[in-house]
Amino acid sequence: MLHRRLALIDMGTNTFHLLIVELADDGRTAPRTLLRTKVGVRLGEGGISAGRIAEPAYERALHALLGFREEIELHQVNDVRATATSAMRVTENGPALVKDIFEQTGIRVEVIGGDREAELICAGVRQAVPLGPECHLIMDIGGGSVEFILANDTTIFWKRSFEIGAQRLLDKFFPEPSGIMPAEAIVAEQQYLAETLAPLAAALAEFPPVSLIGASGSFDSLADMQLGQLRTEAELPPSTELALGSFRHSYNQLLSLNHEQRKALPGILPMRADMLVVASVLIDYVLQLTGLTRIRTSAYALKEGLLAEML
Repeated sequence: MLHRRLALIDMGTNTFHLLIVELADDGRTAPRTLLRTKVGVRLGEGGISAGRIAEPAYERALHALLGFREEIELHQVNDVRATATSAMRVTENGPALVKDIFEQTGIRVEVIGGDREAELICAGVRQAVPLGPECHLIMDIGGGSVEFILANDTTIFWKRSFEIGAQRLLDKFFPEPSGIMPAEAIVAEQQYLAETLAPLAAALAEFPPVSLIGASGSFDSLADMQLGQLRTEAELPPSTELALGSFRHSYNQLLSLNHEQRKALPGILPMRADMLVVASVLIDYVLQLTGLTRIRTSAYALKEGLLAEML
């Protein structure tokens, strides 16, 4: 008898993720992971700030989905769920890419809104980090958008998606990624965040969190830097305690090095070498805003949330 196998695809602005699981017949046992992989697509590179997906990024997206299609066939998957977020949501040629993906791979992509994205991220994080009854601030830094969720294990108190992802911040504040981010650019980014994230500041006053939980992406990279080694998607534990001292050390390193030096740091994915600079300025801003000292990472995010919801 063929077991039910699910493929979950999360098409982010930086990275496309694929998770393939086999569901247990009894409906109670946790699904068995058959494949967990990701591809750096950089869908937002060279175009997202201007409102379109650039041609090379468009081609990379199609290439990645054709690769995923092969894995899906190889694993004899019965059901595929694919979601796309910020880059597909806001670009003029996002709908054309959705159409091309379906025509070339047969994969139907659902483009989801920011609120829905935040909900799914929260559901995914709950699978990795035991939240308990206290309120936590969950943060997911994508390439196109950043989601903030104030939640405990049962309730979402507040959630919001802001179109201030790492690729956008890079385009706006770091015009020369081959070099060191200048001090005035850091100040400019901090001022921009203070204005843009005013609704977050208001929510934090109403629902004060006890810790910061960073979902996937940049937070996984910071956890790898803490360890001093780059791990594959499959090697990541569900959650990692990120020491505040380790974050400060990584942040100072990222700010003081140029692109080539950043790329050479142990634990850094070359694709993230520049984005991690602007993302760390954002994390540092949030830590200052909240006064939080405990940071945990969650390797689970949107696709695990989708799986939890389907089960």
